[in-house]
Amino acid sequence: MTERPAQSSEQKGFFWKTKSLDEMSPAEWESLCDGCGRCCLEKLEDEDTGDIYFTHVSCRLLDAGLCACKDYPKRSEQVPDCVRLTPDNVRTLNWLPPSCGYRLVAEGRDLYWWHPLISGDPHTVHEAGVSVRGRVRGTEDEIPDSELEDHIVQWPVLLPKRARLRKPPPRR
Repeated sequence: MTERPAQSSEQKGFFWKTKSLDEMSPAEWESLCDGCGRCCLEKLEDEDTGDIYFTHVSCRLLDAGLCACKDYPKRSEQVPDCVRLTPDNVRTLNWLPPSCGYRLVAEGRDLYWWHPLISGDPHTVHEAGVSVRGRVRGTEDEIPDSELEDHIVQWPVLLPKRARLRKPPPRR
């Protein structure tokens, strides 16, 4: 998303704990996105094992500083292989990062302290070190597919220590 919409009164509270994914309004559904940008990284799949490998190469539409799509409403028209997340497919996509709000809710788990729905602040995902901000080394337009293996990284499937805390660390 280019800009996170303000929370409406229907979003307030812990709707993700009381509603199924299918019962959520479009605004509630969209608000499950934590704004990390990890799902917008190029990924490779081992055809033999099915293992997924993240790279630090992003979709050409990702604004890596904002961790948002440059054209969210028309992303599928511009990037035909962009996967739109739905209540059905988040349950089966094996490449969603383990910290993804959609994945966590689909698995019946709670959101982390840094998720904007918990913290009330869209910047905590960056403060917790979860977002791709400062970590993208190029876009799919700049780095050919034949070189993606040279750009495999582990951090998108890991959580920084401060992000795993039960509550936010004290401010310095």
